[in-house]
Amino acid sequence: MLRNGKIATLNPAQPTAQALAARGGRIVALGGDAEVQQFIGAHTRIIDLRGQLAIPGFIEGHGHFTGIGEFRLGLDLRDALTWDDILAQVARAAQQAQPGAWIVGRGWHQSKWAAPPDPNVEGFPLHASLDAVSGGHPVLLEHASGHASFVNGRVLELAGITSSTPDPNGGEILKDAAGNPSGLLREAAQGAAKRALEKWRAQRTPAEQAADLRKMIDLAASECLAKGITTFEDAGSPPSTVDVFRRMAENHELGLRLWVMLREANQKLEGDLDRYRVAGAGGGFLTVRAIKRYMDGALGSRGAWLLEPYSDSPASTGLNLEDPADIRRTAELAIQHGYQLCVHAIGDRANREVLNVYESVFREHPEQKDLRWRIEHAQHLNAADIPRFGQLGVIAAMQGIHCTSDAPFVILRLGPKRAEEGAYVWQKLMKSGAIVGNGTDAPVENVSPIACFYATVTRKVKDGSVFYPDQRMSRQEALRSYTWNNAYAAFEEKVKGSLELGKLADVTVLSRDILTVPDDEILSTDVVYTIVGGKVAFEGTAGGSRR
Repeated sequence: MLRNGKIATLNPAQPTAQALAARGGRIVALGGDAEVQQFIGAHTRIIDLRGQLAIPGFIEGHGHFTGIGEFRLGLDLRDALTWDDILAQVARAAQQAQPGAWIVGRGWHQSKWAAPPDPNVEGFPLHASLDAVSGGHPVLLEHASGHASFVNGRVLELAGITSSTPDPNGGEILKDAAGNPSGLLREAAQGAAKRALEKWRAQRTPAEQAADLRKMIDLAASECLAKGITTFEDAGSPPSTVDVFRRMAENHELGLRLWVMLREANQKLEGDLDRYRVAGAGGGFLTVRAIKRYMDGALGSRGAWLLEPYSDSPASTGLNLEDPADIRRTAELAIQHGYQLCVHAIGDRANREVLNVYESVFREHPEQKDLRWRIEHAQHLNAADIPRFGQLGVIAAMQGIHCTSDAPFVILRLGPKRAEEGAYVWQKLMKSGAIVGNGTDAPVENVSPIACFYATVTRKVKDGSVFYPDQRMSRQEALRSYTWNNAYAAFEEKVKGSLELGKLADVTVLSRDILTVPDDEILSTDVVYTIVGGKVAFEGTAGGSRR
């Protein structure tokens, strides 16, 4: 039982309450302290909120669950201010690594460095500088977006990438003025390097590989729970990983709820879809009912597919990663087997292509209603396509933190007209009638809902500027985007996303009232309790767990 608090329910019929009682994982009472008092029994755990804010449990609307755990096992490059900072981390890791071991890391972003490295190609360094500090170890450093990697000469050798290697479909091997690989691999060009990494990892026994995956899952779950997340919408896992999720869910070992998109090629999907579709396995801890595809890459690495060339790279319009016709086939499979389709699209061309696929399929299947197909990211839209989200009922699964994180380079990439017209246009989409979800795309960004909420309601960049403030969400809109909207985007709004009688008792308690405190106090908010199914899954110490 929670009492003596401010409970924001997100239920219009009962917007606030003072106390809440849960039994058997569900909410059985909600109201004033006196009303809920009668539910106290001999074994009831009573939590005095002391006036603190309780909200529906945060739902991460788009992230990569095992990626969070994997990120924790490698080098964290998110805070690097220069290329030299990264070289120093690699040098330290090389000194500690076993002979022949790979050094991996993630999180760097060239647009956030204080100055470009010298020499460079398009702002990216050359691999010779990495070779000099890596002590012969293969090194693979993934871009923050996950849509590019920088590797050293040893990896290029293992991957068989030379000056004569052609660009793969949907990828680019960046080369220097002499035509030699620089070390930067965009999109599909990462494939050969990552296959070499997987070949090395495959030398471990099956038991060691299983232990590594379990460790990633446990690390991800503990981090999410500490940040107030009760459900995580996983943006693409292979069936082998889903098998592990299901075993853990049925053994009550997950800790938080997962909603998972299957990531697999069409020819394999056809045989797997009926077998893997599940809703609420393990007492409501695992749902698999969506498919993930990629139309393009990321803006930061110039892989987003645009209608017109990049303002800072006039020879490029980005990359189309997967054939729209192949995605069209996935759409038919989704219709046939009762799955949602979730397609990654960042650039305006990619978003238009996805909307075209969806519109075509919807027109051919008028008997199918309320499909709730999603576009993951929907970051940069052409003005003509914004109304189509509402008209078609397509969900925009967006990430508030991407707006302020990307803002320093958005205008460089798109120019001011395209940026104002269609970059992170939350209000324009909502006015079209579209449901806009929220999340972090972790580990691309920190999985913290508090940091993302702050970005969503302020759109304030590190330099103090505000990125197109007319598109900010209100506090209530932002909270709804992180709770009820994400539940709706997963067909789960009847059991979560708001606090109502009979719904799952998934609750996050915060040290500050993020609905009313001044903007500059939001980031100081701690998670005091994360409650999943009426049980405390995380309890902060000394006032809660900081982000």
